[in-house]
Formats: sequence, C-alpha cells, structure tokens
Amino acid sequence: MHQARRKTRAKAPAPELPLPGTAPVRRLKRDSDALMLAQDNLAFMRALAAESVQLVVTSPPYNIGKSYESKSSLARYIEGQKKVIQECARLLAPGGSICWQVGNHVQSGEIVPLDIVLYDIFKDNGLRLRNRIVWHFEHGLHCKKRLSGRYETILWFTKGDSYQFDLDPIRVPSKYPGKKHFKGPKAGQLSGNPLGKNPGDVWIFPNVKSNHVEKTIHPCQFPVELVERLVLALTKRGDIVFDPYMGVGSSVVAALKHDRRGYGCDVVQEYVDVAWERVHQLRAGRLRTRPMDRPVYDPSKPHGGQR
Repeated sequence: MHQARRKTRAKAPAPELPLPGTAPVRRLKRDSDALMLAQDNLAFMRALAAESVQLVVTSPPYNIGKSYESKSSLARYIEGQKKVIQECARLLAPGGSICWQVGNHVQSGEIVPLDIVLYDIFKDNGLRLRNRIVWHFEHGLHCKKRLSGRYETILWFTKGDSYQFDLDPIRVPSKYPGKKHFKGPKAGQLSGNPLGKNPGDVWIFPNVKSNHVEKTIHPCQFPVELVERLVLALTKRGDIVFDPYMGVGSSVVAALKHDRRGYGCDVVQEYVDVAWERVHQLRAGRLRTRPMDRPVYDPSKPHGGQR
C-alpha cells in the first residue's frame, strides 16, 4: 500500500517590512505615567477623582486673540476661568498646590493684569496664596506706546496651611558660597546653606522663541525648566501633576522627567499629538530640553556665560 501523500499548503509569502527611514512609525498614545487627551478641560476633569492631584500647573489663554483661543469679553473670560478653577480646586489634594501662570489681557490699548483679576476666584475656593512669582524674560513684542512687557506672574496657591514644599532641590548657587561667620559662637562656620540659596520670587528663564531648543508649533509654550522647579518643590515621586491647558505637554514632560505622573488636556488635537511625540522622545532619551541650572545667555561674557 502506498501511503497517502499529505497535502501541504503553500506558505503565504512574508509581508515585506519597510526599510528603516522609509515609513513613519505610528506610536501608541500610551504611557503608564501619562494621561493626555484632546478634550475640553471641564469634561476631562470631571472624570477624575476628587483630591487626587498634588499639583495643578498651567498657563491659560489670556483672551488676546491667539490662534488657539476665541477672544471674548473680559467678563465672559472670567466666568470661564471660574468654572475651571473651581474644578481644579476639587481635584487638588489637601496640602497640594495650584500654580496659575498669567500675563496681561489687552483691551483697547489698556492692559488688565490677569493675576489681579483672578485672585478672588482662588480665594473663594478656599485656597491660600503663598507667592506671587515674577517670571522675567528678555524677548517679546516691542511696544510703541508703552513699555515692552518682559515679565509674567505665577500665582502659587495651596490647599490648606500644611502643604508640600521642598526647597533643597531648587536651590541656586549662593552669591558668596564660601562665606563664613567671622564672630560669635558660629565663627568659622559657613553662614549659608552649602546646597545653595533660596531662588526667591523673581525667576529668570528664557521664554520659548524660534531659536529655543524646545520650540514646537505652539506659539506660547511653557519652558520645561520653569515647570521643573515647581514640580521638584511642590510634589513627591509618584504624585500627579495636572495641566488643564496642556498645549504641547511641557508640564507633563517636566513631571515625567522627575518620576511623577503627568496628566493634561487640550482642545487642539495637533498640540496633543506633539505632546505625545515629546513624551516618546523623552522615554527614548532623545528629547532636548534646556537644563534647569544653565545660566541665561549673556553676550558680554565669553561663550555667553554658557560654559
């Protein structure tokens, strides 16, 4: 007897894989420590548990007609901010912080400082102001009928009087690092903290303009180093940092850099796509950010004081 021959099916040819560099890689919008969505911030926040966020840090639109916002009356803008701030206060854990970075609303040539306008809203939600931080930068629009604006402010509020604040990770070099007490019981000992001094409430960081290493498609993005200082001082590892006006994800990047969890949302899908790309670059070790301890460029010094 002849054994019946097995019928064998011809194998389908293996699909040809694209050569490296010939096709874009589609990355999943997923990270175990990041949650970022293209969504209205009120809808995003209402899905989160109360008192689950340690730090809210953001820079809302200033209602001046930028490409990512719809300009409205100042009264309507304030009402919108009330809703967002109230929801942020609900999310904030006891001892947590809200850092609201704002500039000026401009109306018919008159400036309206938004930190002054918004202060009472935070107070009405039971929050306490700890600092009004001035962020100074050198570049911006050149005004013809008033002095050019070269600073904005960060209102730092806390939920309660017992709050997270760690000064050591954000200390800056002392002006006289080796200075010692010259008399009294501490004579000969260092008069300052060996880790450096308190950075104070006037911060100098370059804003993100065309030649900045972090520049993306967003016209007004946060410098990561500014958010890093807040993250390090006001949170611990594993805490949630949330930005309700995320833009291209600078706050989330700052959180992830220091082993925190980063949440954020924005209504512009393109910005959220860029934010996810930045997170993937960070995880791959390829994201370029300006180091937090780098001095600001000074043309009067060799190499601009950068070395």
